[in-house]
Amino acid sequence: MLVLTGLPTLFPKLVEARTFAERMFHVMFLDPLNEQETRDAVTVPLQNNPCPFSFHEDSLITIWNVSRGYPYFIQYFCREVFDVWIQATETGQTPPTVPVTPIMKKLDSDFFAGRWSRATDRQRELLLVVSQLENSESEFTVQAIVESVPNLQLDKPFGNSHVSQMLASLSDAGLIYKNRHGKYSFAVPLLGDFIKRQNSLVSSWG
Repeated sequence: MLVLTGLPTLFPKLVEARTFAERMFHVMFLDPLNEQETRDAVTVPLQNNPCPFSFHEDSLITIWNVSRGYPYFIQYFCREVFDVWIQATETGQTPPTVPVTPIMKKLDSDFFAGRWSRATDRQRELLLVVSQLENSESEFTVQAIVESVPNLQLDKPFGNSHVSQMLASLSDAGLIYKNRHGKYSFAVPLLGDFIKRQNSLVSSWG
């Protein structure tokens, strides 16, 4: 038995690399954990193993809010929090609450920045538009992007054909993928939030 896991772009790349790959595998899409499952993912391992630290209610809420239930981000934040707490304990300080800002900056550098660097300036402008859509973290359409452009006061608006071409290029770059319903989604979880953090102009769009 061969089991493969990865981002949503994994299966299309597998099909592209090997003929009839779609017949060789059963594809399952895993949803993010809900809030209770996220809490369990954080607390149960600590209950089952000796550990000098524990997460208070505020910390659990913070981890749920920043991770949105994606296991990788839950693991990432918890690891970083433990590193901070261990350092504080070794220096005789009281462990602080979850230091969201420095951890988020490190996550941006470690996880998102390399992917963001694949996009051209014009593609980044399009992705900024997408990140402002109400349903940007689920799925979106070419039409939704085009209709939102006038409201974002861009100097060079995007047309339908241009958006379609750019989404295809962004799909090749591993930033966007076309889902089962024929709509588009970010290929990387929480990429929209990262994009918003990268551009101070977003706050001036209205």
